[in-house]
Amino acid sequence: MKKFKGFAITAMLTGVLAVATACGSDTTKEKSTSGTGDTAAKLSGEVIIDGSSTVYPIMEAVTEEYGTVQPDVRVSVGLSGTGGGFKKFIAGETDLSNASRPVKDEEKAELDKNGIEFTELPLAYDGITVVVNPQNDFVDHLTVDELKALWIDNGKTKMWSDIRPEWPKEEIKFYSPGTDSGTHDYFNEVILQDAPMVANATLSGDPNILVQGVTGDKNAIGYFGYAYYAENKDKLKDVSIDNGNGPVEPTHETIGGDYKPLSRTVYTYVSNKAVADKEQVADYTKFAIENAGKMAEEVGYISLPEADYKKDLEKLAELTK
Repeated sequence: MKKFKGFAITAMLTGVLAVATACGSDTTKEKSTSGTGDTAAKLSGEVIIDGSSTVYPIMEAVTEEYGTVQPDVRVSVGLSGTGGGFKKFIAGETDLSNASRPVKDEEKAELDKNGIEFTELPLAYDGITVVVNPQNDFVDHLTVDELKALWIDNGKTKMWSDIRPEWPKEEIKFYSPGTDSGTHDYFNEVILQDAPMVANATLSGDPNILVQGVTGDKNAIGYFGYAYYAENKDKLKDVSIDNGNGPVEPTHETIGGDYKPLSRTVYTYVSNKAVADKEQVADYTKFAIENAGKMAEEVGYISLPEADYKKDLEKLAELTK
């Protein structure tokens, strides 16, 4: 599996990674010869992306590959969370907005108010993975109801024995993505069903902080995108989820299938105007769609059916007519 090169350090220090080289915001184009002998347009300019930390590894990998094809296009990929990314997209500050949940109605309204038309492009499947410390030798699976009982605030300190009497009477430490995160929103929707989360949960927009929290406390529990579990599986223990048909572990085979209700599609949203006006944005977006499945698999997610990527490309083609 592809490693997230420098991500743990760079993301925590800066919250953003600029990938590729060159400068300038205007698009220029000249003919160049690719490594395959084909003649391709050489582009320059900027592509500005922000949003989901879950989608970030996919787009980081895409951007690294794109830099070998179009080295003079500067692509910056931020990770301010799905909600934070949409705020920038609404303000017209970005060309693409990565999201680990669909755009909300209120975000659509703000985009419409600002005259920003957009296109939703599904990229991959992810399975939100619930994890505990490897020293935890009693939790092997949780029902959806138990997961809900764990995370919903009841005004009291939660003990493992509150969930199952035979479990230790020890305080649970909670680690969750921050409120700007689409992963937080999705978990809130399908598990908490909009009830308040435990007040003492440690929230962070950086999944690496959550990984560190869970690995550092034997009574910890957390959740985040599957790729971050896969990258740290030697330090974490995943928890199978029972949605009524028996426990199901998040794996390449179950995510997008039987791993419910924590399987989901992740997306990028592109500004229609940016695609129409900036050739480098159109070119990068096309490259991202063509390579999303392969890159998703490399960083630990699950590719969509080829037909879905074909639909994405058809949507993009309509924007560039």
